Amino acid sequence: MPATSPPVSFDPDRGLAVLRTPNSVYALRLHPDGSPRHLYWGAPLDTADLAALPATGSPADSSFEDDAAADELAPQTGARFGPAGLQVRFADGTRGAQWRFTGHRADGGELRLRLQDRRRPLRAELCYRVRPDSDVIERWTELTHLGPQDGTDGPITVDRLDSAAWRTPALPDYRLSHLVGGWNSEFQLRRDRLPVAETVLTSRRGLTGHHANPWLAVDDGTADEEHGEVWSTALAWSGSWRITVHRDPVGRTGWTGGFGHDGTAWTLRPGERLHTPVFAGLYTAHGFGASSTAWHEHLRRHVLPQPERDRPVLYNSWEATGFDVSEAGQLRLARLAAGLGAELFVLDDGWFGTRCDDRSGLGDWTPRPAAFPRGLRPLADEVHRLGMEFGLWVEPEMVNRDSELYRTHPDWVVHSPHLDATELRHQLVLNFARPEVESWAHRTLDTLIREHTVDWLKWDANRPFTEAGWDGHPDPDRLWIGHTRAVHRIMDRLRADHPGLRIEACAGGGGRVDLGMLARTDQAWTSDNTDPVDRIGIQHGFSQLFPAQAMAAWVTDSPNPATGRSTPLRFRFHVAMAGALGIGGDLSSWPAADLAEAAELVARYKQIRPLVQHGVQHRLTPPGPVAAVHYASRDGRDHALLVWRPSTRFGHPPAPVRLPALDPAARYLDPDRGREYSGAVLVHRGIEPPLPAGDYASCLVRLHRTDS
Repeated sequence: MPATSPPVSFDPDRGLAVLRTPNSVYALRLHPDGSPRHLYWGAPLDTADLAALPATGSPADSSFEDDAAADELAPQTGARFGPAGLQVRFADGTRGAQWRFTGHRADGGELRLRLQDRRRPLRAELCYRVRPDSDVIERWTELTHLGPQDGTDGPITVDRLDSAAWRTPALPDYRLSHLVGGWNSEFQLRRDRLPVAETVLTSRRGLTGHHANPWLAVDDGTADEEHGEVWSTALAWSGSWRITVHRDPVGRTGWTGGFGHDGTAWTLRPGERLHTPVFAGLYTAHGFGASSTAWHEHLRRHVLPQPERDRPVLYNSWEATGFDVSEAGQLRLARLAAGLGAELFVLDDGWFGTRCDDRSGLGDWTPRPAAFPRGLRPLADEVHRLGMEFGLWVEPEMVNRDSELYRTHPDWVVHSPHLDATELRHQLVLNFARPEVESWAHRTLDTLIREHTVDWLKWDANRPFTEAGWDGHPDPDRLWIGHTRAVHRIMDRLRADHPGLRIEACAGGGGRVDLGMLARTDQAWTSDNTDPVDRIGIQHGFSQLFPAQAMAAWVTDSPNPATGRSTPLRFRFHVAMAGALGIGGDLSSWPAADLAEAAELVARYKQIRPLVQHGVQHRLTPPGPVAAVHYASRDGRDHALLVWRPSTRFGHPPAPVRLPALDPAARYLDPDRGREYSGAVLVHRGIEPPLPAGDYASCLVRLHRTDS
C-alpha cells in the first residue's frame, strides 16, 4: 500500500470506497441495485487488489437463498432474509426502502454515502470516520424525511434504524466473545462457539444494562491474548440497544446493531432527521490483548474527557453510613479519609429532601435540614480545606412518590396512564425526553454545583424503564431515545459550564457503561460488588474494551457486605489498585494499624498511578488460581505488575508469570527488592511473584529498565 494512500477514498467508476487506518483496511462496493455492500475488512491491501475481489454472495444457485447478506445497512426489500438494519413503514402501508445511489462526500477522514429511495421522500446517509492515530472505524447513519414528493408527504414510521452492519471474512469457524452478567456480577466474559443461527444481544431496560454490554468480538476460535485475528465492535449508546449476529448455514457471518429494542418506533415527519449513535469497529491481527490495547488508546484519545488528568483517590461515605448521614459524621469521615491520602470526598445518598431511607426524597435536591442544618457548604469548605475535592451523589432521573417534585409534577414520570405503574426501589423514572424535565434537571444540578462548589458528581440510575409511556404525546416511543439524549446533553452542558467538573457514571453498579456514557464521564462505577475475589473477574471483563483509568475500584470493609467473604486489607487494595482507586469502608471503625497500612498502600498506588491510568495494560493470565495484570509506561522503561492468588493448594506453588510485553534484550531492576532480571527470562520463563503464604495472597512488583 503506498504511503500516500488517503484515509478515505471513493472511486465512482468502480463504485469502490476504501477506508484506511494505520493497520487495517475497510472496503465496500456499490451493488447494481444501488445499495452499498461490504467487500473487505482486515489487514492492509492496496486498492487494485481490493477492486479485484469478487462480490460476496450465496454459493447456492437458488432463488431461496439470500444474495444480499453483505449490505452495509440492510433494508427489508429484495432477496434479503437476514436481520434488517432498516425497517420503515410509509403512510400508505408500504414497508421497506429501495435505494438509488445519489453521491458521496469524502472529507479528510470522513466519508458519507448518500442514498435515496427510488419513489419515496426518504434519504439515508451512511457515515464513516477514521483517524490517523487509531485503527477504530466509526460508523453511523442519518435518515431524513425529505418532505412532499409526488404527493407522498405523510409521516414515515421507523421501526428499526441501525448504526451499521459489520462482517467478517470466511473463517474455518466462528467464536463470539461478549460480556454478560447481572447486578453485582457485571462484565463476565464469555467466549462461545457461534451457532448457525441469529444470536441477539440486547437491553430492553432503557439503560445500557447489567446483563449484556454492546461490545462483542469475533474470531475463528484460535485467538488468544497475543495471537490471532480479532474483529470487534462497540456501540456508543447509553439506552436500550440491540445487536443481532447472524451466522448462516454456508458460513457467512456478520452483525447489525444500533439503538432501540424490538417493538419501539419513531415517527419521522417531513423535514425531520434521525441520526444514530456511533457503532465503532476494530480489526487486529495480534489477539485479544492487542484489540483491548487499541480500544484503550482510542478511548483515551477520542472518547474520554480530559484523559490526561489523574483520576483521584476517592473516599465515598455510603458503606460507612448508609442513609444515616449527618454533618458531624461526614466531617469525621472526611478527616480520616484525608489522613489516608484521599484526594476526593464523595457524600453519597441520604443528604437531601426527606431522605432517611429509599422510600422518599428523590427529586428534592436540597440539603436535608435534620442532617445538615447549616446546609452543605460547611462540609464542602472543610473538605476543600483538608486538601480534597468535594463530590455529591445524585440520581436526577428518578423520583419517589413521597417527594415534593412528584406531588407537584406527577405527569413528569415515564408511565402509561392506563397501566398500573411498577415501582422498583420505591421509585419511578422521570421522562427526560420532555423538554421541561430536561430543563429542570439541568437547572437543579447547575445550582447544586454552583452553590456548594461541587467538583465531582456521582450520577446514579437505580432502576430500568417499565410501562414506558408519554401521556398525550402523538409519538410516545420517542422517549426511549429522547431520554438518553437528554441525559447526554445535560452532562455535556454541565461540563461546559463548569470546566473543572468531573462526573462518575453509575447505574446500580455497572448498568450504564458504554462509549456514549464515557464520552461524558471520567470513570464508571464498575459494580456494587466490591468483593476483591469477584472483582478480579469483573475487572478482567471490563478491560476487554475500557481502560483502567475509567474503572472505579474500591476498597471496602471485611467481611464484604455483598458476599460475606473476609479478606486481608492488602489483598483488597492490590485488587482495587488495578483501576481508579477508591475507598468505601467505615473508616471510623478501622483499627489504627489498618489506617496506617491503608495510608501506606494509597501512597504506593500513587507511585504506580501513571502506569495504571496512562500506561499500556497487558492481561497476563485469566481469572483463576493466579491472576495478574501488567502496566507499562509508553517508553517501556517502567512497569508495574499486580498478582493475586485467591486460594492456595498444598504442593502447587504458583507458576512463574510471563511478561511477554518486555524487551528480551533488556535488563530490569526490581527497586523494592533489589533484584535484577534478564528480559529474556521474564519474557520466556517469567517472574516468580513474591506472594505470601496462604489464601488471598497478593503482591505488587515494580520493574525499571536499567539499560539504555
